[in-house]
Amino acid sequence: MKLLKTFGLLVLIVSAVSAGHKHGNHGSGNTQVSSNLRPTSWLSVQELQSLPSGEDMNLQQLEDMSVQEGERLIGKIYHLFKINHNMSPSYVPSASNVPVVFVRPNGQSVETNLNELVTKAKQQPNFGNEEVTIFITGLPQTSPAVAKANKKLVQAYMQRYYGQQQPVNANNQDYDSNERQQATSSEEDYSESWKQQKSNRGNLVIIKLGAVLTNFKRYALLDVEQTGQMIGKTLVQLTDEADVPQEIIHLIGQGIGAQVAGAAGRQYKRWTGHQLRRITALDPAKIFASNKNVLSGLARGDADFVDAIHSSTCGMGTRQRVGDVDFYVNGPASAAPGADNVVEAAMRATRYYAESVRPGNERNFAAVPASSKQQYESNEGYGKRAYMGIATDFDLEGDYILKVNSKSPFGKSAPAQKQSTYHGQHQAWKSGKNQNNN
Repeated sequence: MKLLKTFGLLVLIVSAVSAGHKHGNHGSGNTQVSSNLRPTSWLSVQELQSLPSGEDMNLQQLEDMSVQEGERLIGKIYHLFKINHNMSPSYVPSASNVPVVFVRPNGQSVETNLNELVTKAKQQPNFGNEEVTIFITGLPQTSPAVAKANKKLVQAYMQRYYGQQQPVNANNQDYDSNERQQATSSEEDYSESWKQQKSNRGNLVIIKLGAVLTNFKRYALLDVEQTGQMIGKTLVQLTDEADVPQEIIHLIGQGIGAQVAGAAGRQYKRWTGHQLRRITALDPAKIFASNKNVLSGLARGDADFVDAIHSSTCGMGTRQRVGDVDFYVNGPASAAPGADNVVEAAMRATRYYAESVRPGNERNFAAVPASSKQQYESNEGYGKRAYMGIATDFDLEGDYILKVNSKSPFGKSAPAQKQSTYHGQHQAWKSGKNQNNN
């Protein structure tokens, strides 16, 4: 499955905009394309002609590009979508086609689909007696970076919930090729004491939304709201039929899955009058197609607490603030350090979170509030330090910046400097070449 298998829609976008200016704009109101949005006003003819079409682009080719090349390409396509007002979301996967996996304490998995999630949940021993973590994926696992990041997250929860020590060897890819196999406090290596951790502390369910986003058309035209409502309805049934209270449900959304998680949380509240406990966004993605009169995607208020980790704001991710607290790795205009391409950069948020899930690593990622990278580096951030990841305090608000290592262990672990006040604030970013929210 290739996420960016085809960019055929791009041809339609360019053609529609070009035709509108060649023959005159016959529309009115919000449907009219203003002259200042003409593609040639910010892209040269050569750049427009060089944009991929047909089957010229796929996920592997994105991974073969440098981070900067991938960011430029995605940025151009994103803005072309935004100036074409007719590009409304139109793809909603069937619930029967969305794979779901229950991860059991013995490491085995129970596979089903979204239609059968509640039925299977009721069949799992002790399901819902402890925390229920539901992970919504955002990209297909044909990418090694995606597969590895998802594997790390599952392994981390296996250890946290069931006390399982993961073997460390080359075969299971617990180390990157350039990582030394030595005792650390990283996501890969932990003390023997955790083997005896008390079991049945939680339940892990994976909704593999990324598996059905098999081409760019589906990815770009995904109806975030309707897809989220479909998942939200399932969560309501999980509460009503499987006696899983909202207080123990933690939704984790990856990429576009984070935006879907927000819609699911809103649907849950509409139907039950209650909010989910927490939604965590792992590099929330840009939304390419959206309805003009609908605010789509994740926002604070979609759960009791919403936190977000941004690792590729200029690539596949967005720099828009989506949570009560938003963590920007190396600032709002930087890709994750050490990432070779935009896909890997997007997956770093999942890797960071997975590292924090491992027992003993909860405070690996210290951050401070700051309104710019320059302010952070000059120690002018305000508010007390916070920790990105599973141990993020629920009373945090605002924007936080932190630095990470370029390879695992990613968390620098050293405490960030304490500052004078408590909360960060949502202020305009002062760094980065591109100041637009995208």
